[in-house]
Amino acid sequence: MILTVTLNTALDITHRVRDLRPHTTHRVTEVTERPGGKGLNVARVLATLGHEVTVTGFVGGTTGRALQDQLTRTPGVVDALVPVEGSTRRTITVVEATGDTTQLNEPGPLIAPAEWLAFQEAYEDLLRSASAVALCGSLPPGIPVGAYATLIRTARTRGVPVLLDTSGEPLRRGVAARPDIVKPNADELAELTGSHEPSRAARDVRRRGAHAVVASLGPEGLLAHTPEGHWQATPPRPLRGNPTGAGDAAVAGLLSALTENLPWPTRLTRAGALSAAAVLSPVGGEFDQELYEELLPQVAVTGEATAA
Repeated sequence: MILTVTLNTALDITHRVRDLRPHTTHRVTEVTERPGGKGLNVARVLATLGHEVTVTGFVGGTTGRALQDQLTRTPGVVDALVPVEGSTRRTITVVEATGDTTQLNEPGPLIAPAEWLAFQEAYEDLLRSASAVALCGSLPPGIPVGAYATLIRTARTRGVPVLLDTSGEPLRRGVAARPDIVKPNADELAELTGSHEPSRAARDVRRRGAHAVVASLGPEGLLAHTPEGHWQATPPRPLRGNPTGAGDAAVAGLLSALTENLPWPTRLTRAGALSAAAVLSPVGGEFDQELYEELLPQVAVTGEATAA
């Protein structure tokens, strides 16, 4: 079982409009709702790939009940969310006909110290049957900024590989706890290290504690620096669409390939193809299956293995 952790879950609401103009009224052509937050998006992609996956994090209020109701209709995903007094947040994404997106993200519920302790106990229980764990997204109010570092150390103590996908100070502290994989985007990598040269920045993050670093570079694909070598995976062509779930799809590809013990170039091929195929999906957590299968043999992976 692969475990995904989304401490700041959300009900993702996507509106499609012809174009978005300030100070005007818009006619919405389509509305979709999905359980959201990065880890839940990752879980849906993993389930589509055929993996057994469990989701955990916090959930509460009317919005939380709507989220869990939708989870019951998501094949292959087991709900192990921990209830809290506050209400789960909503995220609003407006997608224009051009594929350009605008997002509004609410902050999330205030988590009490007792609720954080209850989550850590549930997390330790879930790790007993986990083959890998992904820690994804922002922290809700009330959670210590070093929360991911704590969860990484717990997973490492139990021998469970852990992937971290967050930003800012939670990322900085999480890296110091020595996660197996860190998956920032280019902006998060630059913010963490001060370097805008991705390869140099990735090496710096490894020196700070991460075992491996896989950075999302947008249309340029994925860059990986690992103990086994360094590579870049590049899609065959740029794709226009909704990039909201592309990074989450890449995380799912990395996790699935990790649990299958695939070599790094193959992991990057899968992650790169999934990330590109997710751009054509209108919502996070989904990908174009036909395009994914088409792109798999076309993703170019360049680089070299570390000399033995």
